[in-house]
Amino acid sequence: MNEVGARYLARAIMYEGVLMVNICEEELVGRTLVEGELRVELNPEYFSGDSIDLKEALHLIDEASIVNLVGNTIVEEAVRRGYAHSAAIRKIGGISFLMIYKFTSSGYSRG
Repeated sequence: MNEVGARYLARAIMYEGVLMVNICEEELVGRTLVEGELRVELNPEYFSGDSIDLKEALHLIDEASIVNLVGNTIVEEAVRRGYAHSAAIRKIGGISFLMIYKFTSSGYSRG
């Protein structure tokens, strides 16, 4: 499912020692997704950051304690690699969303 040449916009935020990463498939940023009454704007400010490839995206997912993913390709790849279960995927307007939280017995983990 890994698309050659796929690009993602990634924004990493450090808050109180916890790394949160937002990753969205580049071509989706700026779109508004609609499903019934639900409207989700894929705001460029929220996803603003570096343009990265799949390898870099997976590295960020490994390092982060909280991950927000948007896009069918990146979400499917995250599930395929065992970061989350497919039941955790939410589709809005045909686009996949996935949130990953990593916890350990002592709090947040680092990957």
